[in-house]
Amino acid sequence: MPMTTYYITTAIDYPNAKPHIGHAYQKIVADCFARWHKLLGDDVFFLTGTDEHGKKIANTAAPRQPKEYVDTMAVAFKQAWAALNVQYSRFMRTTDEDHKKICQKIFQTVLEKGDIYKGVYEGLYCISCEAYYTELESAQGMCPVHKKKLELLQEPSYFFRLSKYASEIRTAVAAGLVLPEARKNEMLARIDRGIRDVSVSRSSFTWGIPLPQDPAHVMYVWFDALMNYVTGIGYPGPQFKKYWPAIHLLGKDNGWFHSVLWPGMLISAGIPLPEKVYVHGFLTVNGEKISKSLGNAIDPISLVEKYGADSIRYFLMREIPAGNDGDFNESSLIERTNADLADSLGNLLQRTSVLIHKKCTGMIPTPEHFTPEDQQLVLQSKIIPDLMQLMNNYQWHKVLEKIWEFIKQCNKYTTDQKPWELKDTKRQATVLYCLAESLRIISILIWPFMPASAEEIAAQLGQQLPSRFTDATFITTTKGILQKPRILFTKRALPEASQKSIEQSASKEPFAALELRIGVVTKVNFHPNADKLYVLEIDLGTETRMICSGIKPWYTPEQLLGKHIVLWTNLKPAVFRGVQSKGMLLAADKNNVVRVLEAPRAMPGTLVGYEGLVPTPQIQVTIDAFKEISLTTKDNTVLYKNKPLRAETQLVEVIIEDGATVK
Repeated sequence: MPMTTYYITTAIDYPNAKPHIGHAYQKIVADCFARWHKLLGDDVFFLTGTDEHGKKIANTAAPRQPKEYVDTMAVAFKQAWAALNVQYSRFMRTTDEDHKKICQKIFQTVLEKGDIYKGVYEGLYCISCEAYYTELESAQGMCPVHKKKLELLQEPSYFFRLSKYASEIRTAVAAGLVLPEARKNEMLARIDRGIRDVSVSRSSFTWGIPLPQDPAHVMYVWFDALMNYVTGIGYPGPQFKKYWPAIHLLGKDNGWFHSVLWPGMLISAGIPLPEKVYVHGFLTVNGEKISKSLGNAIDPISLVEKYGADSIRYFLMREIPAGNDGDFNESSLIERTNADLADSLGNLLQRTSVLIHKKCTGMIPTPEHFTPEDQQLVLQSKIIPDLMQLMNNYQWHKVLEKIWEFIKQCNKYTTDQKPWELKDTKRQATVLYCLAESLRIISILIWPFMPASAEEIAAQLGQQLPSRFTDATFITTTKGILQKPRILFTKRALPEASQKSIEQSASKEPFAALELRIGVVTKVNFHPNADKLYVLEIDLGTETRMICSGIKPWYTPEQLLGKHIVLWTNLKPAVFRGVQSKGMLLAADKNNVVRVLEAPRAMPGTLVGYEGLVPTPQIQVTIDAFKEISLTTKDNTVLYKNKPLRAETQLVEVIIEDGATVK
């Protein structure tokens, strides 16, 4: 049976500055998927790299030559990914000779097809994005991504007939090319507003790939960069035929180019479309967008030197719900490392290893009769089908949750069985075998996410990694001589200033203390002891919450089901007539008309904020926290300090008169 191939790519990074933790998140996710498929036995190709052309690079490099500058920066990116144990198959640079030659050939193919023509382009341009924006896309002439004033540029240019392929592109996106669902819907909405032809050359600077038929023009940086996904595997040769189509992993600021422009280019060139385009969220640092001006662009290498690669990999993959925005801060990293890695996984390995050395001369013992408790642990280890389904649906954070549920069960089994107290040596041997075998399985399951730690666990148990998922099955014949017990993760103290900083931040801006998230109402029950209350089940993406709500007089259960409501999630839990409520639904009220706040197209779990503020909730708060916050309505939107509330790009809506009070 032939081996299945798996091809995954990241967006190639623009090296106008050194790599930071935001770049690292995407590379870690891709590396985890690549390793996952290696454990499946697939033939894997993982492509990443740097996007090295364009006006921004030329400006940043000055007075040095651009090639000298990008050569230095490419090394910096490679060193960062090596520190994080990211193992790519090829590091693609758009200054590589094979890339340039293949780009020119594909451009010529599209030109000869009649899909490229010459004209003059005038429009609002952002150098940082290397992209033009329409007046509709740019509020008050500002870049929607970088919030900088756009330049009005006019220059001769070649254009790609993207509009010619609008129908085919829309069909592909609607059929599931783009994930997650919210990003697909966002792309469809933009497509439906109209697709214009795209300027694909520049003549005002020279740092780029010259056009084959007109060397006075260089290729538009996006037209050049996107082609790396096929040039990196030698289009149209045997390696391309072996691995294509790809899974593209990228950030939401690149969504339009990968979901619309790239498919149009491929259709024109006669190349099959990618398998999937998965668009993940942004990463902030301490609640603020990563930027050089704020000085918060954390160097991954420095972070690895301080905390270790696996702590960072685990935190980013576990803490940030797949597809959503997420925040990185060192206090949360330390808390996760202490609780999940040191206390849970590390302690399980340490206790098991010490006991086997003490009671079994350092050798994995031979089990005897299995009790119902042992059989239950064996049953709990059979989670691979669930993990496969979650990973196939790009729910990597839930994969880790599921694995850690099993680790929790192993710790409970240890506490319940108390092998250190057992006098029956056969029973003791069976319990210790069950723990060692469970750890062997765990080492395989966590290897894609935490390869160094997985290999350390296996080594301490006298085993070897990497293995295959088919080996992650509980058997009764595992043998091994254990190495001397070593601490897997060291617990760390939280920074002294952490809590004080949190409290000061909340006092300066009370909204910052709130954690508001989009939740989907999945079940509506009547409160058993209160006629005016519903008990609602809310899906938050990574968890399900039960809340009590007094919305009953204004909505039937059918009207509430499926609504994407705004839920206050870090409100201190309260008990209403015997039912605990973990959160509060927000609604607007005017003239005895009450309507819930909604964001119909936002993903469950998405944080709600407003422009200029990324909420950084860290502590549980009481209802009094809402007293200093005044939310009102205008034109069916919700305003705070005259700024509309948003769930990422989606406005929070409420169908009610202006001037309603939100509570």
